[in-house]
Amino acid sequence: MAPSSLTATSAQPVSLRRRGAVLERAILDAALQQLSTVGWNGLTMEGVAAAAQTGKAAVYRRWSSKEDLVADALQAGLPSFDRAPDLGSVREDLLVLCRQGREAMYSRPGLALRSVVHECDTLQAERFHAVIYEGVVEPIMKLLRKVIICGVERGEVRSGAANGYVFDVIPAMMMYRAKLCGSEWCERDLEEMVDQLMVPLLRPERD
Repeated sequence: MAPSSLTATSAQPVSLRRRGAVLERAILDAALQQLSTVGWNGLTMEGVAAAAQTGKAAVYRRWSSKEDLVADALQAGLPSFDRAPDLGSVREDLLVLCRQGREAMYSRPGLALRSVVHECDTLQAERFHAVIYEGVVEPIMKLLRKVIICGVERGEVRSGAANGYVFDVIPAMMMYRAKLCGSEWCERDLEEMVDQLMVPLLRPERD
């Protein structure tokens, strides 16, 4: 009896016994890993469960579809934008924000997000456009607002520059050139955008 019992026990899969937030984090990480290897079309809930070393029931209990799972994985993985730079110069502050935007775009979640949008059909892509806006564009625009308002208060920036059209410029330019022109936004590109576009746009009229 003892040998057969031992054999039966050893044949069972090893359970990591993770629960709650720890298990959810593992599933979300596995979803991102799967996106980077098999893409949106190849990703399945079963494949994510296997990569996370859990059962597919544990995935389906939390996410009813792969759209929901991938959206949460991307949102959880994108870097946070929670503090505006304050270096005493609007030019330097804008460069810091541009670098943060570049890091988000070319991070693993950022690259996965763009590949998902390209592979999805139109209705699915709409869901992930919201993830781009809420996870990257909107947070950067809020920090841009703070940077520009601080520049107005220091006298570096004209008062009328604190408006939605100006806040749109950097995110729109970075996304446009990355998507349509294949730009990777090297340091020189960022500096040229700030020096040739943003600084003249923001400069007080008396200059």
